[in-house]
Amino acid sequence: MRQFVVLGHTAPTEPEFELDDLAGGAGRLDVLCRCVNSAFFLSHAIRESVRVSLVLADEVTIRLEGTELRYMNPDERNIASLLRQALETRSEAIGQTEVESTPGIYVANRDFTSVLKRASAEGTLVQLHEDGDALADLDPPEHPVFVLSDHQDFTETEGEVLTGHADHRISVGPEPLHADHTISVVHNFLDTDGYTRY
Repeated sequence: MRQFVVLGHTAPTEPEFELDDLAGGAGRLDVLCRCVNSAFFLSHAIRESVRVSLVLADEVTIRLEGTELRYMNPDERNIASLLRQALETRSEAIGQTEVESTPGIYVANRDFTSVLKRASAEGTLVQLHEDGDALADLDPPEHPVFVLSDHQDFTETEGEVLTGHADHRISVGPEPLHADHTISVVHNFLDTDGYTRY
């Protein structure tokens, strides 16, 4: 299982946003949709052994499971509509209890710290950061959990939380990349290292 935890600093936590304005009125939800695309989609296939947790504004988490996903296409609008459905279901989530909105997509009132605690119990946390050690030097853990930020840097508080939980701080290359491109590079690294592709 490969996991990706993506922070959405300005992403909406309520479903009242237009699908035609993902980069503006929806708080750069387009960035998160592209991350979901890169995490799951292959050419004519989907990566089943992948989990993505989108942490929205440090208060809501949408979890997507590759083995269960249905109705998802690789375009941003389709992905955003499924995320909006998850936010519409959020009112049914009591405390940190998850609620399934559509097959393979769950929503809960969980902040970044809660997500990291759960993820660290399931695998090895790897912070993806442009100032980290080289990805090529990483001995891939059996159950990696890659943590990355959207179009904004990690905040000071997020950095402190990661320091207490992450086992590695890794950079995918000498130039800063978009979050979704970073996920693609990580997948390629693990694929060529002999890991299970799906």
